[in-house]
Amino acid sequence: MAVALLFCLVLLGLTSGSLSTHIGINYGQLGDNLPPPSRSIELIKSLKASSVKIYDANPAVLEALCGTSLKVSIMVPNQAIVNISASERAAHAWVRTNLLPFYRRVRIRTLLVGNEVLSDHANRPTWFHLVPAMLNIKRALASLRVRNVKVGTTFAMDTLESSFPPSRGTFRRDIAVPVVLPLLKFLSMTGSSFFLDVYPYFVWSASPNLIPLDYALFRTAKPTYTDPVNGLRYTNLLDQMLDSVVAAMAKLGFKNMPITIAETGWPNAGDLDQMGANIENAAVYNRNLARHLAARVGTPARPGMPIRTFLFALYNEDRKDGPGTERHWGLFYANGSAVYEVDLTGKRSDLAYRPLPKATNNRPYRGKIWCVADPAVVGRGANARRVTDAVRFACSQGNQTCEEMRPGKGCSLPRTPVNHASYAFNAYWQQFRKSGATCYFGGLAVQTATDPSYGSCTYPALSS
Repeated sequence: MAVALLFCLVLLGLTSGSLSTHIGINYGQLGDNLPPPSRSIELIKSLKASSVKIYDANPAVLEALCGTSLKVSIMVPNQAIVNISASERAAHAWVRTNLLPFYRRVRIRTLLVGNEVLSDHANRPTWFHLVPAMLNIKRALASLRVRNVKVGTTFAMDTLESSFPPSRGTFRRDIAVPVVLPLLKFLSMTGSSFFLDVYPYFVWSASPNLIPLDYALFRTAKPTYTDPVNGLRYTNLLDQMLDSVVAAMAKLGFKNMPITIAETGWPNAGDLDQMGANIENAAVYNRNLARHLAARVGTPARPGMPIRTFLFALYNEDRKDGPGTERHWGLFYANGSAVYEVDLTGKRSDLAYRPLPKATNNRPYRGKIWCVADPAVVGRGANARRVTDAVRFACSQGNQTCEEMRPGKGCSLPRTPVNHASYAFNAYWQQFRKSGATCYFGGLAVQTATDPSYGSCTYPALSS
């Protein structure tokens, strides 16, 4: 152990030079057959990233970071917040177990307490434990003589009640005074930053007729939008979103609170009806983002202010639930090959990159879509229990969702796992998709534009 520590300290000294980029990488691990941490860190370094953020304190990842120049952010899981808020001893134990063994060997610079806690309405009581937990973590760091580690937490844009125009940005009334105000006081007192997850893709894809795609992708050199209240002019959607948070913080008395972009990016693929999720747009967004940040122009409300940023994400992560975009934010595939090229220093010109596959889904999908079982997955005997459970769930929801699968009905035959799962998945999804249901079922289902109906069995479908 002593030899390993000495080796790491020597490496850390040799690699402590600063990098020319403010961009880091979010390293998530919710994928099958991902490269090991040692290879993953090499991929991050190959991007010329300055930092890495992980969603836990995984010791294998931290060991792989030993001796690198990468600044590291680790995270306390959401489910630990209540216990840590109630007990300084619990906070002390968490820091001693998860951070202290790596403190002198890894450049840990940020300890984030929870991830988008204020967006989780199902666990509303946890909101009011957030700041006490951060205070206890800060006390634990001090008692263990841990220096140079800031404490923060991450916010999503849905913590705002209003974001348009940006000058009228306001935090939600249910959290502004009871949670956000004391949190901002804590961040200001400790010299930390407001960590924000900000995704122009979602704003653009929700209003493609109102927001130009080029504006979301940093492809407009001239101002596209002018704030009618303060006259500030915007050339891209990201700056507009950031300044709405600047305005919201100013309304609570913290107009100079620094912002760190904890997550941003663009999906490289998605479901059939998720327009604009493609490799070309993802590459263009991230390349232009790097150039924008390298220019250090700040935002219209904060000109010249550098913005530390973490790209989401290192890998496409196939074990994430939700719509297809959730599994396609990566710069790399699970086998370690690049989805597309990107230079995070922002110095590489477009002409220096290889051609990208042309986008074919930048307009809304207008056809019908069905949700069917993936035969490559459902057909495996090892997945039989998962398939049974998924079909049982689908058929137990709604009104007579699987009625046509009953004996003697049009879709009762053939009685194969793939056929019955396909009908059940589709019937459920068509009935509940408008209320947020997704065609995924833990990786058992896929979307198709080909009508799976056969004989007397008709699969329902709604046009997208």
